[in-house]
Amino acid sequence: MEDQNQDQNQQDASSAPITTAPSDNSFGFGAFAPPTTTTPTANDSSDSVAADLSTPELPSSSTPEIEADIDNSTSDDTKSSEADGELLDLKKQALEQLSPLVAHLDQSPEEKFRTTMMMIQASDNQSLIKDAFAAAKEITDDKARAQALLDVINEINYFTQLNSQK
Repeated sequence: MEDQNQDQNQQDASSAPITTAPSDNSFGFGAFAPPTTTTPTANDSSDSVAADLSTPELPSSSTPEIEADIDNSTSDDTKSSEADGELLDLKKQALEQLSPLVAHLDQSPEEKFRTTMMMIQASDNQSLIKDAFAAAKEITDDKARAQALLDVINEINYFTQLNSQK
């Protein structure tokens, strides 16, 4: 009689749907996927019932669209580097023409300092640091002068580190 009750309890338990929470997987779908429900069959044992946790199909690593984008980016990079080269050449010419004209600009000491610093940074011309230092010393506002002097020191550090790496 006891064996009959145990068999009946196992049958009732094995025919009830089993709901399992989704497992957390490496694709990050775990917390957002709905629970999976499976109904065991007579051949399933209660210890080996597994939920259907199939993962979504991922695209292959090499598709024609991606390969086409790679080919286009190579030609775009070449065009971009040519355009960059032209822009850098124009910048160099503009800086060469601006240098003798800066003294003719009507600028406050702060503006003169900013212009000189821009020219230093744009051309990596360390010979202009003396001009930037002179303009920084003429700034009347203590806070602005302090910042300008720090900027001069930073530029000197940049050039001395650059020279020591050569």
